[in-house]
Amino acid sequence: MRTRPLTLAAASGAALLATALLPANASGTVNPRSAQEGSVSAADLLAKVTSCSQISNGKYKTDDETSATIPVCGKNGAVFWKADMDIDCDGQVTSKCNGDTDPWFQDDTAFHQSDGKPLRADSLPYVVVPSTSSIWKYTSSGIKGGGVVAVIYNNKVEYAVVGDTGPTKIIGEASYATAKALGIDPDPETGGTDSGVTYILFKNSQVSPIESHSAAVSLGDSLAKKFLQNN
Repeated sequence: MRTRPLTLAAASGAALLATALLPANASGTVNPRSAQEGSVSAADLLAKVTSCSQISNGKYKTDDETSATIPVCGKNGAVFWKADMDIDCDGQVTSKCNGDTDPWFQDDTAFHQSDGKPLRADSLPYVVVPSTSSIWKYTSSGIKGGGVVAVIYNNKVEYAVVGDTGPTKIIGEASYATAKALGIDPDPETGGTDSGVTYILFKNSQVSPIESHSAAVSLGDSLAKKFLQNN
């Protein structure tokens, strides 16, 4: 649902270290948890995505003013890309995600909770996929709303769901909660990081209910193990 026109500044190293690694869960409460989710290491996952078999018809920009350099790559059981992370705060209005904190705020997401409400960006780790275009149609690759994504940054793995769609020519965006869990500044206006994020989307997967982060971690860990075996 994203139409953000401007790039987000990268967070400084100090801001990255200062961000708490205590993202909220699906119910909106905050629980401590390890920065490493599941039993599969970031290094093992990254070792499987060192080369790209491009499946997109072209490449994506990370922001409006950058060149198109990011392909969508195919693997057995997954697709992946390596990009930046802009912060998506769209969905339910909260103290952290609203029209005042986010100049590009929209009160809806492409995919909804089991109760019909939009997703909650400040408590649910989710990833934004580019809307369908001539470059790539995500549904043709077995990617759907609620699909599991392993998001890797700075040697950490965070499991998220496909929760929103974005511009047709831009890639590299995830929810406030995803960024916070990975130690990235989650501020929707000034946060994010310019590079270093790997997104591995597992084909034909779906978390139910979509808002259950614990279900995403459980399914993601299982799919990550299978991904290592099959690639």
